[in-house]
Amino acid sequence: MDNYTNNNSARRYTAQVSILGTTQIHLRNPYVVAWWSAAFPGCGHLLLSKYLRGFVLFIWEVMVNVNANINLGIIYSFQGNFDKVIDVLDTRWLLLYTPVYFFGIWDSYRTTEDMNKVYLLAERENHTFNSFSIGALEINYLDKRNPIMAVMWSSFVPGLGQLYIHRIVTATFVILWTVIFFYFSHILEAVTLLFLGDIQKATSVLNSEWFLFLPSIYGFSVFNSYMNTVENNKLFEKEQRQFLKKNYQNPAFFIQKGQKVK
Repeated sequence: MDNYTNNNSARRYTAQVSILGTTQIHLRNPYVVAWWSAAFPGCGHLLLSKYLRGFVLFIWEVMVNVNANINLGIIYSFQGNFDKVIDVLDTRWLLLYTPVYFFGIWDSYRTTEDMNKVYLLAERENHTFNSFSIGALEINYLDKRNPIMAVMWSSFVPGLGQLYIHRIVTATFVILWTVIFFYFSHILEAVTLLFLGDIQKATSVLNSEWFLFLPSIYGFSVFNSYMNTVENNKLFEKEQRQFLKKNYQNPAFFIQKGQKVK
């Protein structure tokens, strides 16, 4: 399926290029990752390329949130109707939801700190990694992409920015759930009716419980695609620098302290 095999000659690698995408570790802010886990459980882990853990927490959030009517409770609380908040919340699901929610925040923060340490150790080893991968289904290679384009496509439909930078796993997952959120929220029907001037019907057809999922997935997709595009560009420059230094730089070349390179 993939022409690349790892000889495991190093303890740690900073990146891996496969036909499903480019996976890399780099320094991250633990508070930013924890914030995304608070905004939507699972998103913080997806930022860390912890896909299995992220998928579990993401699906858990949707399933338990809908059954506990948490989004409905949020809507009523914004409206100041606290009696309805109490009536609509299902405590059986809510009490199950709370510990997992805080676990996602804590675990993403802890994992980020650990991975930052691993990255520093991998940088010291400075081991080379593959930059090109070809298989029967796909071709992936390191190159420079425009972060603004990634943001633009993610703003149209979440997941397209990830496809632009060849993050197939994240793109597939995000696009799938975007379709689900669009379908159950009836947002496209509401927008159509709004353009036709029927504001009352547009409001009535909109399912606000499912609609509240959309801002989080849009924001995550935009941030994730921009951040990964920037880091992929850095990775490309690093790989090119290592290759040119290893294959074309004279071994006797060195720069003395205080010497300026013209």
